Amino acid sequence: MALNPRQIAILQAVRAQGSVKTEALAEQFGITLQTARRDVQRLTEAAELERFHGGVRAVDSSTRNTTYTERQRTQAQAKQDIARQVAAAIPDGASLFMNIGTTVEAVASELLHHSGLRVVTNNLHVARILAANPQCEVVVAGGTVRHEDLGVVGEAALSFIRQFKVDIGLIGISGIDEDGTLRDYDMREVMVARAIVEQSRQVWLVADHSKFGRPAMIEMAPLRAVHTLFTDLPPEPALAQLMDDQGVQCVVAQKGGNTADAPDAI
Repeated sequence: MALNPRQIAILQAVRAQGSVKTEALAEQFGITLQTARRDVQRLTEAAELERFHGGVRAVDSSTRNTTYTERQRTQAQAKQDIARQVAAAIPDGASLFMNIGTTVEAVASELLHHSGLRVVTNNLHVARILAANPQCEVVVAGGTVRHEDLGVVGEAALSFIRQFKVDIGLIGISGIDEDGTLRDYDMREVMVARAIVEQSRQVWLVADHSKFGRPAMIEMAPLRAVHTLFTDLPPEPALAQLMDDQGVQCVVAQKGGNTADAPDAI
């Protein structure tokens, strides 16, 4: 299916941002909402975009994640809003797991003024960020370092994580299936994440709205394993009902620096 130059530009914009509201596309390209909807429909029919609650996104693979650089750039503002919300909910003196993921790294950047934290991580970016906080003790898992994102995985990392029991397991995820299943791409990463879930008194999941319904091949955990989901937009009604049925609290981060009500105290 042939695309006109504007539709190609829209596709490139969505790929760069991860997901975009149709209204935002209309404003960005100086076109009417009706024209934006027609362009989005054409791109959807061409299997270049897919719709989700609140907007559109590029079609994802269930077997291969995007590059680390793309993940850093995608939904950057949403991740910052989520990170600020999470940091406001973490009390001084808490113990945490922090796993692999750019949203988890954003949270680390918001913890630089916390005191008395003890953080166990298999993410070297998180370790580097929190090393700048002299009031935070950082414990780094040993294992195999993934070159692309400096995540530490493998049997050594798995065994290391199992030595600890912490207050909060803070985890990111690549996708949340329609049935609530948490999914990711790398079995080695998934195995460590499962251990983090098992060894945490509470599990806090950080995931922007583009993760809702995103396909990924490997099951990490069921939704009921999560105590609190921090996100940037309300999930669609079916997922919201599923979370309510399974006792998962959802905290939607406020934009622009404000914070919503914190989750129940640990």
